[in-house]
Amino acid sequence: MNAIRNARIVTVDDDFTGSLLIRGESIGEVDRGCAGVAGDDWDGDFLIPGLVELHTDNLEKHLMPRPKVQWPILPAIIAHDAQIASAGITTVLDAISVGDIDSDSLRNQTLAACTDGIRQAIASGVLRAEHYLHIRLELAEEHLLEMFAPFLHDERLRLVSLMDHTPGQRQWTDISHYRTYVSGKRGWSEEKIDSMLERLLERQQVHAARNRSAVVASCRRRAHPVPLAAHDDTTLAHVAESIGDGIAISEFPTTLAAAGAARAQGMGIIMGAPNMVRGGSHSGNVSAGELARADLLDVLSSDYVPASLLHAAFLLQDKGFGLAKAIATVTRNPAQMVGLSDRGAIAPGLRADYVRVRVVDDVPIVIAAWRAGKRIC
Repeated sequence: MNAIRNARIVTVDDDFTGSLLIRGESIGEVDRGCAGVAGDDWDGDFLIPGLVELHTDNLEKHLMPRPKVQWPILPAIIAHDAQIASAGITTVLDAISVGDIDSDSLRNQTLAACTDGIRQAIASGVLRAEHYLHIRLELAEEHLLEMFAPFLHDERLRLVSLMDHTPGQRQWTDISHYRTYVSGKRGWSEEKIDSMLERLLERQQVHAARNRSAVVASCRRRAHPVPLAAHDDTTLAHVAESIGDGIAISEFPTTLAAAGAARAQGMGIIMGAPNMVRGGSHSGNVSAGELARADLLDVLSSDYVPASLLHAAFLLQDKGFGLAKAIATVTRNPAQMVGLSDRGAIAPGLRADYVRVRVVDDVPIVIAAWRAGKRIC
């Protein structure tokens, strides 16, 4: 049994100075005030639920720390996990891309080895955070269906997103942003970019619609249906297509109009935490802050910077969110979105996933984190 006192506890709908009792792997009593309570004194630091991350590409940065440099799989996974835990993330859906706009990409080359490595790391008990899978499907990939098949019935699968990164639409409506991105991240020359554009459009026209229909049908037939997310919906027509396919999550809508339409249809809305921290999208699309001000944001995702998740949640207080509502975007809301009902809040009976946070110069800093009552950083 572990007791904590003098912590600023953030619950589902409130925050207050109080005490918390941990019984084994679960949360016991949560009380206001600290009079007469013995235990670890947190000196007014925040006590929040463990963060729940639905979409992070962070593992890819460890697999390829520099262009054309491929790192060993298991050490990359361990380093990724350590960075996730130090950001206060106790549950993570590793976003694994199936297919890519570049057929020679690291994603295609390491797909099987990466997922096998995650399985091995989980089985060996060396990971700090709890890891699930978010399978991201590039719909224009010619061999997508056979590449996706091994994952469809994986018990770790918690989310499937439907993507189309073909330049000229969705995330890359502005081709100039696409050119800047691939020349910087992938080191492509202008000549290579020019040669790719026509081929990518042809590939999209041949494969995307057929693959989308087949994937949606496969996920519906699954014994335990997996949530589907639409990635980078931009127009009202995109949202209408998502609704027609029974998709309940709008991941990174690129326009205010698309986000508004998604909300009107009852879809949950995910936006990037780096977008929030930076004050805008690196692709020139709608900002997370603008959607937050319009109350069109349910969940934040760290995307490519794990530490951005907690930082962005605290910044939501400047966009009209109360602290409890802001913290819910990185804890309770994402947990519920993917059916993890045993975590995401500080409440009796839930799993003891919690984080100690201290604010320094308006920046929230993770001091320590616990998963199922066990300290992980």
